Amino acid sequence: MPGQDLEESMLSELSPSRTSVPTQYPQTRKLIMVSNRGPIEHWFDDAGRIRRRDAAGGVATALSSVARQQPVTWIASAGTDADRAIAILGQRSQIGRESDLRLLDLPTKSYDAYYGVFCNPILWFVQHSIGERLHHEDLATATLDAWDDGYQPINETFAGAVVEEIDGDGSDFQVMLHDYHLYVAPRLIRAAKPRAALQHFIHIPWPGPAAWRQLPDLIVRRLCAGLLANDSVVFQTEASVSNFLATCKQYLSAAKVMERQGQVEYLGQTTFVWSNPVSLDTSDLMALRAQPIVEQYRRELAARDGVQTIVRVDRLDPSKNIADGFEAYGLMLERNPRLRGKIRFIAHLVPSRENVVEYSMYKRRVFEVIDGINRKYGTPGWQPITAFLEHNRLRAIAGLSLYDVLLVNSVADGLNLVSKEGPVLNERDGVLALSTTAGSHEELYHGAIPVNPFDIVDTANALEKALVLSQRERSQRSRALREAIAGHQTSDWLKGQLRDLDISSHMKRIDSSSVA
Repeated sequence: MPGQDLEESMLSELSPSRTSVPTQYPQTRKLIMVSNRGPIEHWFDDAGRIRRRDAAGGVATALSSVARQQPVTWIASAGTDADRAIAILGQRSQIGRESDLRLLDLPTKSYDAYYGVFCNPILWFVQHSIGERLHHEDLATATLDAWDDGYQPINETFAGAVVEEIDGDGSDFQVMLHDYHLYVAPRLIRAAKPRAALQHFIHIPWPGPAAWRQLPDLIVRRLCAGLLANDSVVFQTEASVSNFLATCKQYLSAAKVMERQGQVEYLGQTTFVWSNPVSLDTSDLMALRAQPIVEQYRRELAARDGVQTIVRVDRLDPSKNIADGFEAYGLMLERNPRLRGKIRFIAHLVPSRENVVEYSMYKRRVFEVIDGINRKYGTPGWQPITAFLEHNRLRAIAGLSLYDVLLVNSVADGLNLVSKEGPVLNERDGVLALSTTAGSHEELYHGAIPVNPFDIVDTANALEKALVLSQRERSQRSRALREAIAGHQTSDWLKGQLRDLDISSHMKRIDSSSVA
């Protein structure tokens, strides 16, 4: 699907009044980007000088090109000692020719409550439908304390920084906020700058109302109310759009939810809710694939003749369902002895949030499963699972180019970029076995083998099916996946986001003129 057609189809989810405005506007508005992490990070070298490098992470990668294409002020938290030094000195880091990064030096105690308790794991687990795995004797009290001590005050700091960047009533400014760290900030910005165009993109899933029962009702109401101060709230999938609307309807009695129009009216503000999935830039990805070190990794990872390869690439996060994926592989080996020695599983696992108890416990479980399968089925000449625990994107890229089957069996994902990277990089017409609860399933279902992430037997069946597909079907599925991915790349996603902001600015000007 061509990018322009996709952009139009995404915007068609909005009400007629929102899509019947001009498509070109004077480029006089100033864009402010707000996210917990910024596009670059700084560190001190051995001589004590401050150095910089591109930050890792999906948000930073997807948004950096915006700041390089047009003037942007980007506001983010300081994450390293060198970041904090820059923030304390009041300096800004240049991004591209006309954009800069403003880092906030946030109080350690407040930031720990905000990020290390409320955002991760509480909000992350609830939004990924694994809230039952939270290890709190009194979750309600832990949530309220982290809200009061961290989430609310840090959101106030972010909002204050945004307000400082905006002149007048905000008529000439657009603010693009990102993800679950900043749900409260829009309400605070709106109160100070009522004419600014506010947009919030949420990268992770939004579950149905039932999942939110694990948190105090007061907290859920405030989260929804904060988001409804935006002109638009944008999700990765239509499922998250529907779930958000249902949550607002259940928790905010004063909200008028119009599901068919994708709108919510609340406290005098109309918020448009729609979906626009993040994607990748295939040319940038292939440039990484062309690096000589990737070819070296490919040679090291190459399978013997007659051996098929299953690959997964994941952060060590409970939502990725890694342990159950290995359990399904073990079940397949148990009931298919003929596969032993003729198949292997390569896992590229990235350490994540190791100071959070839920993550450290899950890491231990994953490696217990790996060790158990290797001990039970391994032979002197064959190891069923090879796991790399490292931050090494280039080795993971090499692995993705070699798979016969790519397993993505996450419990929930906002999108899952690996499921898009794999088909682009792969050179073997490899098969994608994709969780039906991954956000990317809405785009890629026609080329993937569906996986029920809650059923180990079903996952084992999906792996078996993927391994025995004919070459013709493998080729057809691979082609379908690549075409879908090429038809909606990062540039298409950005066009949709920026056009949405332009529509908000235009409508506010119309409203202002009618009042005058």
